[in-house]
Amino acid sequence: MCGIIGIVGKAPVADRLVDGLRRMEYRGYDSAGVCTVEGGELIRRRAEGKLGGLVKELAAHPAPGTVGIAHTRWATHGAPTTNNAHPHATGEVALVHNGIIENFRPLREALTARGRRFESDTDTEVVAHLVSERIEAGQSPEEAVKTVLPELRGAFALAIAFRNHPDLLIGARLGSPLVVGYGDGETYLGSDALALAPLTQKIAYLEEGDWVVITRDGARIFDRDNNPVERDITTSGVTATAIEKGNYRHFMQKEIFEQPTVVAQTLASYIRPLEQTVALPQMDFDLSRIDRITIVACGTSFYAGMVAKYWFEQFARVPVDIDVASEFRYRDPVLQPGGLALFISQSGETADTLAALRHCKAQGQTIAVVVNVPTSSMAREADLLLPTHAGPEIGVASTKAFTCQLAVLAALAAHLALRKGKLDAAQEREIVRHLIEAPAALNAALAHDEEIAEMAPLVAPARDVLYLGRGPDYPLALEGALKLKEISYIHAEGYASGEMKHGPIALIDEAVPVIVLAPSGPLFEKTVSNMQEVMARGGKVVLISDAEGLAEAGEGCMATIEMPKVHPLIAPLVYAVPVQLLAYHVAVAKGTDVDQPRNLAKSVTVE
Repeated sequence: MCGIIGIVGKAPVADRLVDGLRRMEYRGYDSAGVCTVEGGELIRRRAEGKLGGLVKELAAHPAPGTVGIAHTRWATHGAPTTNNAHPHATGEVALVHNGIIENFRPLREALTARGRRFESDTDTEVVAHLVSERIEAGQSPEEAVKTVLPELRGAFALAIAFRNHPDLLIGARLGSPLVVGYGDGETYLGSDALALAPLTQKIAYLEEGDWVVITRDGARIFDRDNNPVERDITTSGVTATAIEKGNYRHFMQKEIFEQPTVVAQTLASYIRPLEQTVALPQMDFDLSRIDRITIVACGTSFYAGMVAKYWFEQFARVPVDIDVASEFRYRDPVLQPGGLALFISQSGETADTLAALRHCKAQGQTIAVVVNVPTSSMAREADLLLPTHAGPEIGVASTKAFTCQLAVLAALAAHLALRKGKLDAAQEREIVRHLIEAPAALNAALAHDEEIAEMAPLVAPARDVLYLGRGPDYPLALEGALKLKEISYIHAEGYASGEMKHGPIALIDEAVPVIVLAPSGPLFEKTVSNMQEVMARGGKVVLISDAEGLAEAGEGCMATIEMPKVHPLIAPLVYAVPVQLLAYHVAVAKGTDVDQPRNLAKSVTVE
């Protein structure tokens, strides 16, 4: 997901624009650029690669001006070159864009036929030319933007600067988030509150279809029908220090170690420890009448949903369907009347998941959302908002958001079971007691960080790695493999351990490490039996289990990682820690970019 920041200020803005981009580096990007307005000129500086290239360009060729826009681009249409980097400009306007203009080809062809010349391969540049045409024909910036927006099909957040109007910027959003920030004689645009954190805490979230004119005096907001509207100004609560690494080497490492705290914060919103009961937010529907749940998510959030499927069916005895968001609508799913559609997303802006949410809403489903950004699009469209309290997650590979999602989903499963009459009060108290134990168990898991770091070099040379688990540990095997792929670039796959003999065991040799997740308990013996099949064929096993499990099955393993003995309910939260740490330390050993792995974006806001 690209990053946008714009400032209509009282003082030079170039350095502050770059600082705002730096705070959005976690989103992932492959080029960056700035454009300021000064003396009737659009002063544009762009560079490929990381922000260091743009900083060097600005040092060599400064960009003066008190009004400007800036962007980090994650390539979609067009390679990550300087010509394709944003801002895009004509003689009259410069703009930055998140998202995709789906109908850019016919628009570009029509513009070319009218004599417009393009310098990039991007979809974005057509918007600059469309607005520029209107300006050149004598329209005001407001009129130009108002008439262009209906021509665009797709998803976008836009920030536009005008050569002859050095006192304003115009922003617009459709399917991609954009916020307005209010300062002292200055006004700002940003992709999120984090980008604006050093500038202001007073922000307003634009709603779907909104566009806005910002000046030093404030903002005028219009809805998709061009009616003037007011949007609530709130305090973001995001501070600049929230995205500092502190004493940690990487944001990902910091976020892994924050998990005991943020899981405790999250659980505090869903349980009453004195009464030992689960408490959900107020809802306008009867949860006891829910007879089917459809879970939709992407990536790591999908694996959290897979774990939740076990919980919902085990505790509440409610059948669950689960889909990858990008596939959901295209299989034309059958949705039971009165069903609950549950969407899981860190950002609350994931394009596929948001589109699936709207599809389910149109089909009469009740909408529940587990999300880390309570002001996001998904949050605002939900019937039941279930926020996590992970705080800003900067590392592209999700860690603390995942465990906080699991905490919320466990609480929801328990409450649903109670409302469905499948749990009595004593059983609810037992579940709450185990949830309360989760932060301490996470701390105990983190205590093994050094030994995981010491054994990571055994895995780092591998080209292929397999992860095995049964029951709720199967989604953890998938998540562990995803983490390793994301940040170390090692090919890894997760399997239900019983599936090994149905094909994957053919891959086993002494060069393929096999990571086995096997807490002691009812599924332990079956998992160990599958592990022995691997070892009998020369496979090098890393066994992750508690002391009891390691004592029984640790002999002959390449390495072992000890976890605290925990109740099966919270085992997925606890066993997330070693797979995160293993991926992290393998990536460090390989020297990859842990926080900003290649080709990845933090939040995918285009389909």
